[in-house]
Amino acid sequence: MKRCPVHRTKIEYGSAPSQYGHLYHAADPADLPAVVRPVVLIHGGYWTTEFGLTIESAIARRYAERGALVWNIEYRRIGEPGGGWPNSLTDVVAALTALDEQARNALPDEVARVVDWSSVGVVGHSAGGQLAVAAVARLGARTAKTRITTVVAQSAALDLVGAGKAGRPSVRAFLGADYADAPQRYRDASPLEAPVFDAHVVAVHGDKDTAIPVAVSRDYVEAVTARGQSAELIVVPEEGHDVFVDPRSVGNRQTMRVLGI
Repeated sequence: MKRCPVHRTKIEYGSAPSQYGHLYHAADPADLPAVVRPVVLIHGGYWTTEFGLTIESAIARRYAERGALVWNIEYRRIGEPGGGWPNSLTDVVAALTALDEQARNALPDEVARVVDWSSVGVVGHSAGGQLAVAAVARLGARTAKTRITTVVAQSAALDLVGAGKAGRPSVRAFLGADYADAPQRYRDASPLEAPVFDAHVVAVHGDKDTAIPVAVSRDYVEAVTARGQSAELIVVPEEGHDVFVDPRSVGNRQTMRVLGI
């Protein structure tokens, strides 16, 4: 598929400085496919302000070049007012809901008319994968005007209870308490504990990941499919944790294949 010039618009979905996103699409409507898939990107980075949505900018541009409508979102993180649990999650829920109005209304008519709002894909990497699955579960895979059909969890933090019991500092900082002091909070935040929702979850994980072992995704898929959740695991050979922000990686190519772009 040929690449094309891309247009980017900054859109606020709330009043806090980090409640915004970048919306990408082909600059020339002639470069759009007959049906455009919306894709939401949720970056990782330990839920902290050390990382922001720009780590997904190259991925967002690549997906838009391939004909997707891409909503690359920011959210409040540890290190800024309101960051951490539960506001990081409620921000992601609000950003997904913004597909109904703020993001949709920013599109030129010739773009908006070919977007398939009944098949939104949500992609989250690492901490962003936790937020992706948890937010889609909270929404029941729907907003007022969209349906989310695919969630791609890339090397994602899918078991916060297990991470809490293991004393992972990043998870403790995100949730603001040790597991022993707030076990229900860990369960509420953990994708592994989320209710079944009507979308297909694809856990994509490199087998050389040393930050979050591939066993986390494998155990997640085994557990949630046993409860009736549609889910599958794709293991990427010889790749690690950070490959998903590299457009050239096999992990990213697998993600594009799952999304159909």
